[in-house]
Amino acid sequence: MPHVPLELREIAVAEQRAQLSEVDAALVRLPVAASDDLHVIELYDEQPVVVISVDSHLAAAEELETADLAGEVVIVPTDDVLGAQVPDAVPPAFAPPADTAEAIATVAAGVGVVIVPMSLARAHQRRDVEYRVLRDGPVSTVALSWLRERTTADVETFVGIVRGRTARSSR
Repeated sequence: MPHVPLELREIAVAEQRAQLSEVDAALVRLPVAASDDLHVIELYDEQPVVVISVDSHLAAAEELETADLAGEVVIVPTDDVLGAQVPDAVPPAFAPPADTAEAIATVAAGVGVVIVPMSLARAHQRRDVEYRVLRDGPVSTVALSWLRERTTADVETFVGIVRGRTARSSR
């Protein structure tokens, strides 16, 4: 759709529902407050990962389970999207970091671990941290969403592309 300019903007999870009135469509993390005026197409489930310092003993494993994090300082940033629960984790002795980037910077300094969806670990990748898949952690579902009132021919075409339709496909 070369005639349609694409503007990418980051939307905080806490603001994603409110921001839908400002955009034609958005990739959102479920759950998003459902209503009759909202379209939602689930796209995929994102794996949870544990972000660790490169010097962490947890780096020896290829994958982790929640039980492996017992006794670890588990940092939960204020923009947490998973709500992972780790029994026997040690709560941090400091206030929660403002966001995932700050939490990962704290982990890079050798303090604790943080559990995030894989895309966030990749977005905040640093040379002093690694991540491992958390096999039994909660997944994060990503969806395409838009307001019914903002449905246009271009939005319908984009939705068709997302669903895998081509110019020769029928609905």
